[in-house]
Amino acid sequence: MDIASSVGKIQVLTSDVIGRIAAGEVVERPAAVVKELLENSLDAGSSTITVEIKDGGLGLIRVSDDGEGMSRGDASLAFERHATSKLQSDQQLGAVRTMGFRGEALPSIAAVSKVRLTTVARHDVVGTQLWLAGGTISRVEDAAAIPGTSIEVSELFFNTPARRKFLKSTTTEFSHISHVVQQAGLAWPHVHMRLVHNGYEVFALPAVSSPRDRVLQVYRAAFGERALAVDVERDGLTLKGFIVDPVRARAGRTPQELFVNRRPIKNSTVQHAVVDGYSSFLAKGHAPLFVLFLDVDPRRVDVNVHPTKREVRFADTEQIHQLVRSAVRQTLGRAQVEASMAGVVHAQMTGVVPQTPSFPAREQVHAIGAPYEPNAGQQASAPPPDSLAKQTSFVGEGAAAYAVNASPDILALGQMNRTYLIAQVGNELQVVDQHTAHERVLFERLWRAWQGGTMASQPLLLPEPLELPVQQALLLQRHLPELERLGLLIEPFGPASFLIRSLPVMLGHPDLAALVQDLLDDLEQWDSISSLESKVKPILASLACHGAVRAGRAMALPEITQLVQDWVAEGLIMTCPHGRRVAFRLSSDELGRLFDRP
Repeated sequence: MDIASSVGKIQVLTSDVIGRIAAGEVVERPAAVVKELLENSLDAGSSTITVEIKDGGLGLIRVSDDGEGMSRGDASLAFERHATSKLQSDQQLGAVRTMGFRGEALPSIAAVSKVRLTTVARHDVVGTQLWLAGGTISRVEDAAAIPGTSIEVSELFFNTPARRKFLKSTTTEFSHISHVVQQAGLAWPHVHMRLVHNGYEVFALPAVSSPRDRVLQVYRAAFGERALAVDVERDGLTLKGFIVDPVRARAGRTPQELFVNRRPIKNSTVQHAVVDGYSSFLAKGHAPLFVLFLDVDPRRVDVNVHPTKREVRFADTEQIHQLVRSAVRQTLGRAQVEASMAGVVHAQMTGVVPQTPSFPAREQVHAIGAPYEPNAGQQASAPPPDSLAKQTSFVGEGAAAYAVNASPDILALGQMNRTYLIAQVGNELQVVDQHTAHERVLFERLWRAWQGGTMASQPLLLPEPLELPVQQALLLQRHLPELERLGLLIEPFGPASFLIRSLPVMLGHPDLAALVQDLLDDLEQWDSISSLESKVKPILASLACHGAVRAGRAMALPEITQLVQDWVAEGLIMTCPHGRRVAFRLSSDELGRLFDRP
């Protein structure tokens, strides 16, 4: 082969192309810029960090801190590739203790944007200001001696238009940014953090003394006051944080935050261990919610396996899995025992035998606009058999589970464990789950009201305030008009605050914070659903679930009769809208066979 003939096929890329390729690995979107700049501020020992954003990060990103700052010489070197103050030798790479360490962040950001850096090292009387475009320093000047560092990034991806074309809407990009700032706040509770968008302060996280206080600052809506503390130390590993009481678990997955040595990461081993730890504590279809902080000897974890440091590799994967799983199980088990003991102590101290309360007004629903008033003399009118096929089908239940008599006699027999209703319906014995039966009734009525354009709402006597994490607040604000058409009027009352003013009339007064959280989980799926009907059904199902009588609520015989009548009137559909079973039935023939009767 003639070597000369092959000359020119391989070229050495120019420095600006190299920089843009490297930037593509580190700078995926504006949120990645914010993450890298935040990590630098945290490594600088800052106590206050302000993140200012314009137009979702496409107009401007400014991160200002009161950290140690840089000298003029260091400020210029900071934009050289692989220049860092955080590593001096390759031995340190196996035990990284800082958030950043590669020396890639600033040069990668500068390669695809225009940057202005203002910094003052502690004890310096004059600061430094640098301007860069496309990674090249264009100007250096003196600056006022304001302690700390401020970096402004503008015109992001101005020289890589293909990358800019693939960015999402301003709202979506800002949602990612807000999550990044919240994650940093969770990991560093003693640092005061502010986020400003288009000149408006979206949230402020003042420094707090405990991780629990910071978790409640960010995720109070998800955890409420029932966050269960996890605190385990074993074999040099420490796991702390909070998990949600299984009763408050939902189908959604926000929050599911994991930090390893304060670094936010995604890790399938830990995720599986948490789910495994919940095991039978968790209802089918629900997901655990958690904010967990795992501290590992830096020599036992490799943080250098992903360009953006979002993944790590553990030296002892099985040990990590066992620690997390057992910690979650112990925490849930301890909480269950404490709850049981509290009930026993309360009963012993009061000496009061629990009475059977009346069906509370807030969970009484008989018809649109009417309270659930028991009427033992009223017979339910069941739809004729040929109309059963027209019943709403959701999650694939069989609408016509079995034939229904025109007017079956209903005899309420009682209630078991304040959860299951025992009744004779026609010639069958029915054991009915009171919650899922009522949920099905409400869903059918809501569905008919929506189809007929008669979804009525009822104002709350006192509007209910609601605080949400920023990314959820943005999602809710985007869909407020659709929710209002479903009878739920919610008004913005600040950057991440809302007032719930009215509900569909048949819902009574459910736990509004929990209801909105479930609605947000439904709304997260809207962009991937084309059919309006498929969008509305999950929302109505959530409304019905939160409006239905709960398990554990005592019911009197007339109320049991009325609820079973209403369920029969809706066609005895055997599942709730989420797919859970409503009833177990035994015909008189089956009972006869059980007792060996001819």
